[in-house]
Amino acid sequence: MIRYITAGESHGPGLTGIVEGVPAGLPLTEEDIAVHLVRRQQGYGRGGRMAFEKDFATISSGLRFGKTMGGPIAMNMPNRAFEKDDAGWPTVMNKEIEAEGIEKITLPRPGHADLVGAQKYNFDDIRPVIERSSARETAMRVACCSIARKFLKHFGIQIGGHVLRIGSVGFDSWEKVRALTDPLAEQGAEKIYQAADESDVRCLDEKLSAEMREEIKKRRKEGSSLGGIYEIVITGLPVGLGSYVHWDRKLDGMLAQAIMSTQAMKGVEIGLGFESGHKPGHEVHDEITHEKNKFSRRTNRMGGIEGGMSTGMPIIIRGVMKPIPTMLNPLRTVDMQTKEETETRYERSDVCALPRAVVVAESVVAPIIANAFLEKFGGDSIQEIEANFKTNTQ
Repeated sequence: MIRYITAGESHGPGLTGIVEGVPAGLPLTEEDIAVHLVRRQQGYGRGGRMAFEKDFATISSGLRFGKTMGGPIAMNMPNRAFEKDDAGWPTVMNKEIEAEGIEKITLPRPGHADLVGAQKYNFDDIRPVIERSSARETAMRVACCSIARKFLKHFGIQIGGHVLRIGSVGFDSWEKVRALTDPLAEQGAEKIYQAADESDVRCLDEKLSAEMREEIKKRRKEGSSLGGIYEIVITGLPVGLGSYVHWDRKLDGMLAQAIMSTQAMKGVEIGLGFESGHKPGHEVHDEITHEKNKFSRRTNRMGGIEGGMSTGMPIIIRGVMKPIPTMLNPLRTVDMQTKEETETRYERSDVCALPRAVVVAESVVAPIIANAFLEKFGGDSIQEIEANFKTNTQ
């Protein structure tokens, strides 16, 4: 099974990732990974840091002649902002000195991991929490998960995402979204992200894209921030990934965990999700059909998953990202040292990170699908998996 781990801090010298469980024989290059790293850095509403961050992951082990060898794959991603930062972090790390004279940050930001993280690890300074909890970590997460995406694409499974809503601006019906995405999904879900990437807010509707940009401009002037809702579509799946037998093998449960493990996510739904709670059953469930010797569904309101298993229809996942808590217009907090109420300090940040977060969400679901696929068709090499897949899907 594929699993990955990341290491590194936001202002440290770089990020490290290790991916294990990738079968032998998968063609893989650093450029395959770079595609999604570049996408992660694009999007309207981003902060100044993106101007000098140019993320690229260098593979240092696990490949030979451009193919995986079955062993762990290690990657490194230097932080190009390392020497530019003045928060004391590079000085402490490079000179290996005690942190005397380095400013302690004692003003935890509401909505961040700052206060709880400091309480958990007994810090008198929130800097260590800021460093690791930062969404900067998702750069390496995207790199690691891009390998799983490459594996899935080898078997015809594609992932694509787009923005549904930023702040108060967005689609007002499930049907309007499906009218845009279904024709693209028929060609494979990557067509969805390619079309969405034409918009700097990653929205498939041109009029809504313009309104979203105006919404971001408005909140930037106010010194505030914005979150929103996005949708991930996965196509090309065989029937029966996941399980109804055990609670921890249900595909929708595992996908929800992956989404909620991502920084700033506060909600997830599959298919109609929460909307199905105020509709009658005949407007929620998907009628079953049988045509050309194949079972299918008239609609896909369940989002491609029934009973914790893939139905063969596209999987549709929606996630909610909260507004970024770091804002130019500060919130009230309490100093950890003096216990006095005051205003938060500003750490550079995006006004709206949702267009970038879509790429992260696309990425984190890939290992979940890949592992469900391997559970059903697995083997130690791509050739063995291909044979198992062919035998079990004829």
